[in-house]
Order: sequence, then structure tokens, then C-alpha cells
Amino acid sequence: MRSMLVIGLGHFGTHLALKLSELGNEVMVVDRDEEAVNKIAPQVTTALVGDCMSPEILKSLGVGNFDICFVCISDNFQSSLEITSLLKDLGARYVISKTDRDIHAKFLRRIGADEVIFPERDMAQRTAFRCSARNAFQYIELTPEYAIFEMSLPDNWSGKSVKQLNVRSRHNINIIAVKRNEHVVPITSPDYVFAHNEHIFVAGSKQDLIKLMDKN
Repeated sequence: MRSMLVIGLGHFGTHLALKLSELGNEVMVVDRDEEAVNKIAPQVTTALVGDCMSPEILKSLGVGNFDICFVCISDNFQSSLEITSLLKDLGARYVISKTDRDIHAKFLRRIGADEVIFPERDMAQRTAFRCSARNAFQYIELTPEYAIFEMSLPDNWSGKSVKQLNVRSRHNINIIAVKRNEHVVPITSPDYVFAHNEHIFVAGSKQDLIKLMDKN
């Protein structure tokens, strides 16, 4: 269990705080909107109404005690910039700031953000890649070039083993797990035999993965 501070309860901040809490983390949320704070309060560890542009308020939160501080303010870049800077000045261990513009990300990193995230852009890219590949169900980007896809098992793979298919040499990808009846099982043996209606998780370059799925 880790301790998290989420500043800003817009759509992203709210969903982030709820998921962090669901995963068993200690979560404190802070926002100027009392209604938003009261709505989420029963589902997080601590919910406070306050303006984090105030150094006094941020200092009172003990930001250095949190494993990660999230700055989820996207409608006011100046506020996001100042809060990120204040958090680092007050000893925050790790600050993740949200933005939607590359130029803003550059300034956020310059004043101390340890990580900058682009939720809308990242979701758009994941959706684009998933929809560009036939029979793809999930998409996880590892780097700009490499990814993991969940895909349906090609019909001609059913009843064959990993060793027989030799996908690493033939398709330049790796099969890392199989999904059956909603359970994901890692593939650790080349003798594993695939069954009809299974899904597989494959890793490789995006280009090679899309080529494979287009053949399916």
C-alpha cells in the first residue's frame, strides 16, 4: 500500500483517486470545489477542501510524506505549474503532473515535475492502434515502438504448441500469456498447446503486431 495525494478533482483526478483507493492505497484528495470533495469523500482516505495555490495549505498537507503527488489540473496551466513547483519546494518525493500540450509538459519538467502524463492523448493513441488492428481487444504501449496486444487466437493456431508455431522467428513477436474464461495465465513452456476461443497476449513492435493481426 502506498500513500497518494491527488490535487484537482476534474474527471481525470476523480477517476484516478477512486482507482488508487480501490487498489488499496491511502489516498488524500484536495480541491476548491466543496461539492466534488464531498462526493468522493466516502471512497478515499481523506478529502479536503482547499486552494493548493496557497503554500500554507500545501505545507499543512505534509506533502513530503506521500509516495506520489498528482497534479490533475488541466483547465488552468498557471495553477498546475505553480502547484508543481511548490510541491517540489516543499519536499514532495515524486510529482506527476497532467497536461494536454507538449509545450506545457516542457515547462512542467523544467520546474521539477518528475513525470508528465497526457491522458487524453494516450487514450486516443491506444484506441487508434487497437482499432487499426483486427481482432485486438487490449493495447498496452511499452515504448513508442513496442507494445502488448490482447488478440483472438488465429484459427490455424488452435491445437498447436508454441514450439510448433515458432512465432518468434516467423513473425518477430513473443507470446507472453493466454486468456481463457477471463483468467490470464502466463505461458512458461514452449509445449503449451493453444485451444479454440482462447485469447493471447503478444509483445513486439507495433508494426509486426498489426501485420500479424491483419493476417488473422
